[in-house]
Amino acid sequence: MSSRHRAAWPLVALFTAGYLASYLLPTLVGRLDDHLPLTTPQAGVLGSVLLLCSASAGFLLASRVERLGARRLSRAGLLLMAVGYGTAAATTVLPLVVAGAAVGGFGSGTTMTVATGRIAARRDPHRASTLGLLAVSATAGALYLILPALGGGHGLPLAAVAVVALLVWPATGHLPDSRDPSVATVGSPLPHRRAGGVLAGAIVLWALCQNALWGVSGRIGTDQAGLSEAAVGAVFAAALGAGLLGILGASALGARFGRAAPIGVGTVLIAGCIAASARADGLAAFATGEIAWNTLYPAVLSYLIGLGAHLDPRGRWAVMVGSASALGVAFGPLAGSLLSEHAGFPVMGLVLGTTLVLLAAPLALVAVHTTTRPLSFGLVRRGGLGAPGTPPLPVPPLGTPEQPLAPLSVTGRHLTRRALSTAGPGTGPGAGGGAGDGG
Repeated sequence: MSSRHRAAWPLVALFTAGYLASYLLPTLVGRLDDHLPLTTPQAGVLGSVLLLCSASAGFLLASRVERLGARRLSRAGLLLMAVGYGTAAATTVLPLVVAGAAVGGFGSGTTMTVATGRIAARRDPHRASTLGLLAVSATAGALYLILPALGGGHGLPLAAVAVVALLVWPATGHLPDSRDPSVATVGSPLPHRRAGGVLAGAIVLWALCQNALWGVSGRIGTDQAGLSEAAVGAVFAAALGAGLLGILGASALGARFGRAAPIGVGTVLIAGCIAASARADGLAAFATGEIAWNTLYPAVLSYLIGLGAHLDPRGRWAVMVGSASALGVAFGPLAGSLLSEHAGFPVMGLVLGTTLVLLAAPLALVAVHTTTRPLSFGLVRRGGLGAPGTPPLPVPPLGTPEQPLAPLSVTGRHLTRRALSTAGPGTGPGAGGGAGDGG
């Protein structure tokens, strides 16, 4: 493993723990519906509560990571995840399940805030975010294969997330314990407010469309396609495995074609996959739609995370984008449940796909606008992205007149070889002659 990857692994571990609950959403909502006295929309509401708390943590803590300390904040988030999800898994009392899911969701959001903010401060945030998406996709795919074999009950997916939180705890020892004193006096305003606002607002709807389908995909597989829970779990595992290939492709592609094309074209293709998956009436159609969609979704998401990191090297827009995504994810299960219950799965897919097609343009325009503008005063850093809060190196504003050049006067008719030699000890005025002198 390269030194760069070794330095990134604690952030990848935190990223995996923070994102895992949303990746397990279909089986979580399905089991809440099957094993607790809840209707499908009520189970979707509970999933939304979990993810809404996660989004709230991001919005609340986006600008406070440096002050509170990354290690302290990440450990608090992992502890909340273990206690909250563990409590919700261990009881069937609905108020305790709801409270545990809410506490665990806030812990997930706290963990994600630390991971996303520090990933944004790395020299190559897109590569670090793709590593995180690879890890969470692989973990979720393995769990989709394992959980059906362990039996029923609503608590297994929740307990799995709590266990992962505890396993990730040692990674926090590699994070800084407190705020870096070198950034204590830095209070730079949030840059690119208009572009960042458009990006965050569009991502709320973008993520809502993705997770409206993801939240009811289990129901599409069992109720409309007629598959067993084990078969649906196998499809999800294969889909997440294909997502690994999509992320690897995005990592290899990098910024070779910029961010606008992968985000815009990828979003339109995702819209078609969602519409196709929602109409699935058999194993082949269901598996094709889910695998194609999951191949594209994490790849485009990595570019969106990278775009948020590009807007602010201190990571604040990256955290805001992640929280906006979590906000959309929070309402996704509820939106999917309501649309599918009142209009059916195919109409739900058509509505979600149309919304994504409309969102592709503003997302691509933000990428074009923010990645082609010239560098502005005070935003140049060594390596492109400095550590969070690192004071920017001042550079002259665009349009500053060039400094006049001092004229060099030569009094003699002929130049000696020594006059043309490089400066060094003994070459200044009054220095003695040397071997390099000529006539």
